Amino acid sequence: MIATLLVTGIIVLTAWAQFAADGGPELMTFEVIATIPHEPAAFTQGLVIHDGQLYEGTGGYGESTLRRVELATGRVEKMTALNNTYFGEGITIFGGRIYQLTWQNNLTLVYDIETFDRVGTLRHDGEGWGLTHDGTHLIVSDGSASIRFHDPETFEVVRRLSVHADGNPVNSLNELEYINGEIWANL
Repeated sequence: MIATLLVTGIIVLTAWAQFAADGGPELMTFEVIATIPHEPAAFTQGLVIHDGQLYEGTGGYGESTLRRVELATGRVEKMTALNNTYFGEGITIFGGRIYQLTWQNNLTLVYDIETFDRVGTLRHDGEGWGLTHDGTHLIVSDGSASIRFHDPETFEVVRRLSVHADGNPVNSLNELEYINGEIWANL
């Protein structure tokens, strides 16, 4: 089951709401095209496929990791553990670095993509839920209806976007993806 969900999330990015021309949500569907083995204990919080490799951020206090996983077999090739006080959340790859949010520590951890050495720590306000980028800015959700655009070097907020459907805020935005100029989120 977890492997099916993992591949569905990786390949097709599961079903989510996208706003139709009339402003209402349009339900998107998906098709499972493959499954891969996945470590059952790994609590997936972020996924990225980059240069044919799967990168995964896992969560849980005392269990959070950053991993590079062989896509075909699910074998963990490289892994680093987060400090026991951090609950790992969303990840993205931008500019040769891996960015990983922490849920309630107000930190984004920055790693070298090759070595997994931590090369920086960025402070921010609010919880960390979902993370992606648009080629210029890091895009972050915090569980509210607000999406923030951050400078990737300073993590300063440069813009905010408020998400609404039928005039009401859409909360619990998570697992962000930037696809063809659109930000997609799972709820």
